[in-house]
Amino acid sequence: MRSRVVVWGVILMMLGTGALIGCAPAADQSGTHVSIPAETVADYVHAVIEADRTFYTMQVVERLQKQGKMVASEDWRVKHTLPLPAQFLKESSELAAMTGTKVRYHLIGLWPINPSNGAATDFERKGLEAVRQHPEQAYTGYLAEGDKRYFGAVYADRAVTQACIGCHNAHPASPKKDFKRDDVMGAIVITIPLDR
Repeated sequence: MRSRVVVWGVILMMLGTGALIGCAPAADQSGTHVSIPAETVADYVHAVIEADRTFYTMQVVERLQKQGKMVASEDWRVKHTLPLPAQFLKESSELAAMTGTKVRYHLIGLWPINPSNGAATDFERKGLEAVRQHPEQAYTGYLAEGDKRYFGAVYADRAVTQACIGCHNAHPASPKKDFKRDDVMGAIVITIPLDR
């Protein structure tokens, strides 16, 4: 039962994200090419990611933990528990990458428990600082990696539930232990290829 909940959550997230990713370039009824700006596509993808992750956190993790039926833990594969919401996002991102889409997303922290989840690039560092100061506004820019061009967007990741707050505040490796509801904990980074 536990694994089915996780699998269905990932499947629903993949379907929603895949549907949005597939709608960027299109033709209208007259056959005229229509493009959706990369900023808009990033906003759509972020909306789906955020909705799925919030639903998973509130309706699966928090609800099952309150009922005493299931817990989420870092070593969920070994302990046969639920993945933490951050792990849910990471796993769904890896599954999305397997579909062949070049859109990527991942979570980075202002005070990551795992140092590898910190900002890895100058763009991510600037984006984290920008969304920390102005969480209502995405930080965006154009990136190059070799001869490939990307649009990047960084969105504030807030403490939306007590499950997030409690985990980060109680974790022995957490560099910050005083999170409150709605605090910016980090960011979701989305990159969209501009070249086909």
